[in-house]
Amino acid sequence: MRTYLAPVAAEPTAADLAAIDSEWPLIAAELDLLDAEITLLYAEDHGGPTELDWRRVRRAEARVTRAATDTATRTDPRRAA
Repeated sequence: MRTYLAPVAAEPTAADLAAIDSEWPLIAAELDLLDAEITLLYAEDHGGPTELDWRRVRRAEARVTRAATDTATRTDPRRAA
């Protein structure tokens, strides 16, 4: 027997949208990291990753770390110093 989820009738609230907006830099950085990692996987089947591929991953990882720190600082007032 299949169970179906009821459609969501409520629109996101202003607070929901603000939360997404404040986290967007982290989301974008994580998407860039994912893209760089996919490029590495693809390169494995096509001659191996280049130094530029590895550099792209390292830079994307650094962006994720910075964005996560910034997001945590913005959302936790005790950390803002």
